[in-house]
Amino acid sequence: MRIAHVREVHGPAGAPWRLGISAGENSPWLDAEVVRRRLVAGDRELAHNSALFRQPLTTLDELLRRGLRVAALSGLVEGFERRAGPRDAADDAEDDAVLETPDLAFGPPILEPPAFRDFYAFERHVRTMWERRGGEIPEAWYRLPVFYFSNTSEIRGPGEPVWAPRGSSELDFELEVGAIVDTPLLDVAAERAEEGIGGYTVLADWSARDLQRDETVVRLGPAKGKDFATSIGPWIVTPDELAGRRARGSTGPDLGMTATVMTPEGRRVDVVRGTWASAHFSFGQMLERASADVRIRPGEIVGSGTVGGGSLLESREGTLDRWLEPGDEVRLTIDAIGTLRTPIVARPGDR
Repeated sequence: MRIAHVREVHGPAGAPWRLGISAGENSPWLDAEVVRRRLVAGDRELAHNSALFRQPLTTLDELLRRGLRVAALSGLVEGFERRAGPRDAADDAEDDAVLETPDLAFGPPILEPPAFRDFYAFERHVRTMWERRGGEIPEAWYRLPVFYFSNTSEIRGPGEPVWAPRGSSELDFELEVGAIVDTPLLDVAAERAEEGIGGYTVLADWSARDLQRDETVVRLGPAKGKDFATSIGPWIVTPDELAGRRARGSTGPDLGMTATVMTPEGRRVDVVRGTWASAHFSFGQMLERASADVRIRPGEIVGSGTVGGGSLLESREGTLDRWLEPGDEVRLTIDAIGTLRTPIVARPGDR
């Protein structure tokens, strides 16, 4: 199942996001609230028997605040029947529950996450970062899934522009897997922790490398080198869709992760192809560490860290041969999940 926030591309300015659901990659997108109302009209007992049907469905954030989990939305998908037109009509009548994909704009799959922890789980990426500083990976990295907290006020969705922050000329991306927690967690064991994940998405951890470089020597942060933007989307995919892609004992599914930059001249630059299965730590191990002595709340984002080679800092030479510039479009893809596209623009004036 896939879950997204959607609205019409040519809808009124400021129109609210709606909750969209889909049974899978080749299934239509449905308006969750329209489906809910239709099912309740056909069976009044639904609202009595299930909390999913008692109140309007607006956003995934609101659903999680009500204590419901992502998997609860499967009740809508399973109960939906496409509405047929009159018998004498040449075609089926338009069904107001079915959303036409070309007409949709997608937003961040979680709009206001309570927190965002970004981990450092891929050994190839970590090794490259340390070697560039003339060092080796610390022994502690192999024992401890480490993370930092990033800024939740600058979460962007697919298609939303990103620019280099003030004082930076070295804008970079980092290709990551994002996990959305959908139930409270506290002191959870790694073996059970992934049961608390409602779905996965593509995550772009944007980096101002020059600012980050200055902050690193102070040994606190990252701060302004990272907090100006994080992009997620275009939707979340529930764990059951990925179950068959994971080998026994693997840290993650064997899903390809690719990064491509389209330049203003129309040149396609393939930066990297990695795999989620190459992560040293699983999301279960990450969440065990994150939930130690603290409460993880529904809606929080956990980032995997950068797949090996999944940034220009590692793979710039011989590919793009420069940092990102206005006019570029970054396309980050995770197989079976989706492609997150981000236009790079010039920094706006004072806002």
